[in-house]
Amino acid sequence: MSHCPWCNTETENKVLELKDYFLSKETFNILECPKCHLRFTDPRPAPDKLGEYYRSDKYYSHQEGGKGLVARLYSMVKTVNLKAKFRVATKGLARGKVLDIGCGIGDFLLKSKQNGWEVRGIEPDPHARQLASAKLHAPILHPDAINELPDASFDLITMWHVLEHVDDLEAQIKQLHRLLKPNGRLVIAVPNFESDDAKHYGAKWAAWDVPRHLNHFCINSMRTIFSNSSFVLDAVSGQKWDAYYIAFMSEQYGNKSIHCAQPYDHRPAHGRSRAGGGASHAGKDRGWRDGERRACK
Repeated sequence: MSHCPWCNTETENKVLELKDYFLSKETFNILECPKCHLRFTDPRPAPDKLGEYYRSDKYYSHQEGGKGLVARLYSMVKTVNLKAKFRVATKGLARGKVLDIGCGIGDFLLKSKQNGWEVRGIEPDPHARQLASAKLHAPILHPDAINELPDASFDLITMWHVLEHVDDLEAQIKQLHRLLKPNGRLVIAVPNFESDDAKHYGAKWAAWDVPRHLNHFCINSMRTIFSNSSFVLDAVSGQKWDAYYIAFMSEQYGNKSIHCAQPYDHRPAHGRSRAGGGASHAGKDRGWRDGERRACK
């Protein structure tokens, strides 16, 4: 019997059996919690083994440039999508301090800095952390250093397709609440397993990305998890360019003659008409203020 990583409810409710098309070719199950409706990967790799599933030169979120069709497509989508992400994340906010958790090579932070924001980043991958630091001329923190950041110190916190990778959801969300200022905004982008694309591609939907994606969300599960953590879901929107990219990768997974590359940078998204991607805003409850949380795909 497995336990939900969020509410600890026991479940044997297997909804899918999936293959890791990207790297290991191992098989994993997707279980669904009957209480909070979070879906999660089972078995979950041990924390000291999880890094082995990211070791590929085709994990584009940790690289600059890249060769081949998929790398070029990724780069084009990233450039266009960056403007949309910044617009959604900062709409209605005065310039302030932003923390990007899982910042990859620092592109969102660079965009924010160029627009007058004071930026901080957290990134687990040492190579990506080095590239981001050089790009921003500022240190990028390892996740273990998050406790060094002072309480209520950020106006905006973003996690672009990071939450699905997090092993300890409860601890991560407590940190988000601690770090966000009263009335601050939290923006989270995650794949939405209730999207039209997820239904269309089934087990070949690239946003399952097991076992790198440990958690799998829908809008209702995001609402349940964050409302129980003193956040309010303020808005939900899609990310069409992320969705196009995920759909492209899903098509490749269906064609055994084409070699596939990692479907996202630490954060997929969604957005096309069939793609169920989305963004949502969640505000910190020191009065249930507005905030932004990206729920999606």
